Amino acid sequence: MTKIIASPNCGNSPKMAFLKEFNIAFAKGDVKFLVDSVTEDIVWNIVGDRKITGKENFADELEKMKTKKATELAFDQILSHGKEGAVNGTMKMQTGKKYAFSDFYQFNGAKGAKIKAITSYVIEIE
Repeated sequence: MTKIIASPNCGNSPKMAFLKEFNIAFAKGDVKFLVDSVTEDIVWNIVGDRKITGKENFADELEKMKTKKATELAFDQILSHGKEGAVNGTMKMQTGKKYAFSDFYQFNGAKGAKIKAITSYVIEIE
């Protein structure tokens, strides 16, 4: 089970609540929720590592990652404005490793509920 730690302001708008749920799904390996939440032409840029393009490749990458579940997910900030959003925090994995992350999201429109681009920064911390 993944322990979730969030500040009270992490969910004050529908997009902020969605981004919180999206990140929780990622931590828990909920591939179906994640794939259903993105556009067909999704671009996921994991800075310094790789770029995944298209929903099918996104799903394949998530399938590879889903065995690496987080035991703890802590949100520092969740922001949204118009077609953009951002989340940063830390994740502690089952292996004991801990990572700090910042993800920047672009939606398919100001009212859109699907993510069309993600830029992720991830670093291992002690």
